[in-house]
Amino acid sequence: MCDEEDVQPMTTPAVNLRPGDQLASSVCTTRVVVIRAPEGRRPLVECGGSPMIAGAPGAKPSPAGADHATLIGKRYVDAAESLELLCTSSGAGVLTCDGGPMAIKAAKPLPASD
Repeated sequence: MCDEEDVQPMTTPAVNLRPGDQLASSVCTTRVVVIRAPEGRRPLVECGGSPMIAGAPGAKPSPAGADHATLIGKRYVDAAESLELLCTSSGAGVLTCDGGPMAIKAAKPLPASD
């Protein structure tokens, strides 16, 4: 038998992300596609506090609503902007990377056409 002190919580290892990979939340309807992934490290991407899982392509997207934290069509980046995700289905969970919140990527300003 095991003592309670010997029991270790099970953790999900971070997956090796590649552009084009699809991820789905295990706690809400959020789904994302990896646009850019960091080289040389394996970030832990979570939504709503739970690790995201490999998503099946072709799932019906959930429209954006007032109670959704992730918004369809928006790009999300980590603090270093080395990981970029495109939301393909809105959901109530907040996206995080390695424990830090991901932010909506700001649009690049267009060059002046003088």
